[in-house]
Amino acid sequence: MGSNLKAMWTNKDIRNRILFTLFAFLVYRLGCAITIPDVNTTDLVAGLGDNSLFAMLNLLGGGGLEQFSVFALGVTPYITASIIIQLLSMDVIPSLTELFKSGANGRKKLDKYTRYLAVVFAFVQSFSLVYGFSHTYTGLIVGGVTVAKLLYIATIFTAGTMFLVWIGDQISLKGIGNGISMVIMAGIVGRMPQQFSAAWSSLIDSKIANGALLFAAYILIYLLIIVFVTLINTAERKIPIQYTSSSVTMSQNNKMNYLPLKVNSASVIPVIFASSLMMAPLQIASFFPENEWLKPMQNWLGLQTWYSLAIYVVLILLFTFFYTKMQINPEKIAENLGKSGAYIPSVRPGTETKEYIDRVLTRITVLGAVALAFIAVMPHVMPLIWPELPSSMALGGTGMIIVVGVAIETVKQVQGLITQKSYKKYFED
Repeated sequence: MGSNLKAMWTNKDIRNRILFTLFAFLVYRLGCAITIPDVNTTDLVAGLGDNSLFAMLNLLGGGGLEQFSVFALGVTPYITASIIIQLLSMDVIPSLTELFKSGANGRKKLDKYTRYLAVVFAFVQSFSLVYGFSHTYTGLIVGGVTVAKLLYIATIFTAGTMFLVWIGDQISLKGIGNGISMVIMAGIVGRMPQQFSAAWSSLIDSKIANGALLFAAYILIYLLIIVFVTLINTAERKIPIQYTSSSVTMSQNNKMNYLPLKVNSASVIPVIFASSLMMAPLQIASFFPENEWLKPMQNWLGLQTWYSLAIYVVLILLFTFFYTKMQINPEKIAENLGKSGAYIPSVRPGTETKEYIDRVLTRITVLGAVALAFIAVMPHVMPLIWPELPSSMALGGTGMIIVVGVAIETVKQVQGLITQKSYKKYFED
């Protein structure tokens, strides 16, 4: 560990990449603190904690939504656009499928379409959010609501989102890690001090009974969640493989003779899908507060009752299986094993290999889906168990999944750069 840290700072290229990433984080956090002119966010901050969809958007945006900052939406529209383009590329739209399979040039065109779609999503989402907020919180926009002001704020939100996408691209090129993921992680980590400060104020400064003990338990539970999420993100099922005699030279290291399948291949995407599916109809209904069916809809979709949480868990389980099957194609894996002269011991190549991989993937996905649902539902269960718990203290399992996943991948990339530089130095000598 110490040698890796030393290598990070003694190597000029890696050091410059880290410093550039930190500078990009600074720009992002400054932008999250810049509130749009003629906006009063006092009522908005107080009401956001009661809406799970907006709490999710605020989490992914690094707290920019509650401040109504220029980066209020974060990179959420881009993530949504990329997921949709990816789904449409899976044999839904033939032209997109052809681009997806045509290599680097096709991927560049898909990325361009993703950005165009992200602009549309960002503007539509911005306009609808501002319109909804301006009716829910009548004092939000100073001087009254006009179409010009709505378009003005929506345009700033859209520009802020695309600027963040550009920052993410620069981090990927000149910094460390996947840029978009690093931007999301920076926003979540940037809000942690505020969360712990709220816990301290609620449990210790308010002088409630056993406040210090409760605060210590809160920190302990938080650490246990981090450990649990790390285990789930790193857990994998290693399927042993062997090579035929003609391809034995392709794998000299016996430690690499396995096919790794991650327990949580879907990452946090099913949670985002399930949250959006449940909260979007509720948010549309909230624009019409006088309707009689708003209250029953809040009970069933608001993530504040046990039966709404049961629906949430079922959706997460379904989306986890769906996204995992979309990400990992057992037939393609079996085909690639056959082409490389590899096979699974005691399993015939071809159809039997495909069925075996599919069966193993299904079994480990059950474990991953249950773990993912447990982590995601915990922030919503805690207020039901502990009603006095402030909403700002709810343990954010979803954020932890993102942070831990990005951190693990970033550490692997840094280690790869260190190894690459050491080999390069060795050959130069």
